[in-house]
Amino acid sequence: MSLDLLTAVTIFVLSLLVGVEVISKVPATLHTPLMSGANSIHGVVLVGAMAIAATAHDTLGYVLAFFAVAFGAMNVVGGYVVTDRMLHMFRGSRKQG
Repeated sequence: MSLDLLTAVTIFVLSLLVGVEVISKVPATLHTPLMSGANSIHGVVLVGAMAIAATAHDTLGYVLAFFAVAFGAMNVVGGYVVTDRMLHMFRGSRKQG
């Protein structure tokens, strides 16, 4: 295994661990507002995944790029769906007059 790949895998694993640790400390009542505020960050992640995908030159690179873009897109769409549901909760029922 090359040093570059080992470094990339190490950074990936450490980022997973830090992410899980940070998210586990957030109270459940704040998850939805944080999701809505983080949609722009997810968009940046998706753009970064597409930029990295453009530099892929082998099968492993293409597969990893595909999964990065797919998971990034799911994250963006999921964030907007959750935000939309949250906003519907605050609208309340409208009376028909």
